[in-house]
Amino acid sequence: MHNLKSGETDKYHSMALWYAHILKTVFFLIPFFTQAQYPTAVETNLKKAGINRPELEKALLYCSKTGDSLKIKAMQFLIANMDIHSSADYYWEDAANKKIAYHELDYPDLEQAKAAFETIKQQNPGLKTKPVIYKDMETIKGDYLIQNLEKAFASWRTSSIKTTSFDDFCEYILPYRVSVEPVQDWRSTYADKFNWINDQINGKGFQAALPYVKDDQDSWFVNNWKEKRSEPLPRLGSLQLLFRKQGPCSDIASMNVFTMRSQGIAAAVNMIPFWATATEGHYTNTFFDENKQMLNCDYGTKDFRQNLAREPAKVIRLTYSKNPETLASFEDINNIPKGFLQQQNYIDVTNDFWETTTVKCPLYPTATQPKIVYATTFNGLAWRPFWWGKTDKNATVFTKLCKQTVIIPQYYNNGKLTPAGAPVVIGNTTTKVLQPDLTQTSEVVIAEKEKCLKFKLGITYQLMYWDNSWKTLGKQTITSPITEMKFEKAPKNALFLFLASDSRGLERPFIIQENGERFWF
Repeated sequence: MHNLKSGETDKYHSMALWYAHILKTVFFLIPFFTQAQYPTAVETNLKKAGINRPELEKALLYCSKTGDSLKIKAMQFLIANMDIHSSADYYWEDAANKKIAYHELDYPDLEQAKAAFETIKQQNPGLKTKPVIYKDMETIKGDYLIQNLEKAFASWRTSSIKTTSFDDFCEYILPYRVSVEPVQDWRSTYADKFNWINDQINGKGFQAALPYVKDDQDSWFVNNWKEKRSEPLPRLGSLQLLFRKQGPCSDIASMNVFTMRSQGIAAAVNMIPFWATATEGHYTNTFFDENKQMLNCDYGTKDFRQNLAREPAKVIRLTYSKNPETLASFEDINNIPKGFLQQQNYIDVTNDFWETTTVKCPLYPTATQPKIVYATTFNGLAWRPFWWGKTDKNATVFTKLCKQTVIIPQYYNNGKLTPAGAPVVIGNTTTKVLQPDLTQTSEVVIAEKEKCLKFKLGITYQLMYWDNSWKTLGKQTITSPITEMKFEKAPKNALFLFLASDSRGLERPFIIQENGERFWF
């Protein structure tokens, strides 16, 4: 530049500044152009992925290069909803908190895996489990997503069920996971093992083929619902199900989803968090047939069944995508009781299984009323939250509640439930609030009932009624054979509970009807 004249120097200096400005502008805009190629929900999750972002972008770029608009949309669907998904898993640590290299699927069968683990236990005294959560956004690899997508599309396009829509494909065939199970590469294994299902469908029709799936399962898989898994593993992984060949109804329902999706059939898990008239809960399946009709199947029962045997508190269908109508979509999960209500990926399908109604529920007047109130059902000798409503002028509305059940509205604060109103009986046409009337009392006779109640010597029994907590009306211990007990001053319009000292947690609440008969819930 020193050989240039003064005017030329100024000219080149100005041009250099101009080019620098252009380059600065281009580099400034690059991020905006990069973000613009993905829908907002996808880009939001790519940012959440952190250092795993290149893996997710690898899958997105692959789909873009295929030129297949459906594959592009499908991959975007997976990633846009991926942030709410994770695996609940564990590994083994020794006494010094060092991770032990052991994985059951590295062995030919379960017996050899158990034998190998016994050797590891002897070599590592003080062995213990270490629970861990793996977030999909941070751990799922691009190649896994690509292979899952290609195999899902192949099964969808070759399935015996030709009418599954793209939306149903995305929700109920494409997802690589069902619940919170460890993510495993399952599609090829399941596709080969259960390819006979499509042959059955072609020969018999879809609905007629479903019992054969149950028969096949019963020949090699054991429903061990009575056994509680000691390891911190809420759900078995897809390949663990085939490897262990045993699990409760929750695992059975997941296995049936993997099975059907591997054959290009839309499938979902239905969760009954609590029975409304019995103890514990259950899991079933829904499949979509050639007429796009939902077929509900309960493979967790002794016999093939399509209907429920009793009233559920709720039936919740698990989805992969987020549902903006869930409580967790707008409420901090720390303000929500533990359980499925903290999730965003489900829909309420209770009315597909039982006759339901909308219930307007009165609440106790308070100066400052929480904005959310929970419907609770009696299960395992405790009131369990299973649904929610917004408070409005000392009342709330609960949707799709099963008829012939009883609930109590309760608030949730700092991990505790507190009654927000009196029990409400949901009848066929009306509801009834059970506020005990202590000014009107009567004698209550509790008699033995076949298959329900048999008095036992040495056992103490008590009758209680609900008035913001269980209040006892008296206790009696059996010292000689009897067939009935009498209790005085039982309030009218009350909810009762008859409890034995050797209780197994199966007792159910009841009301006394006008004719003196007990009506159990």
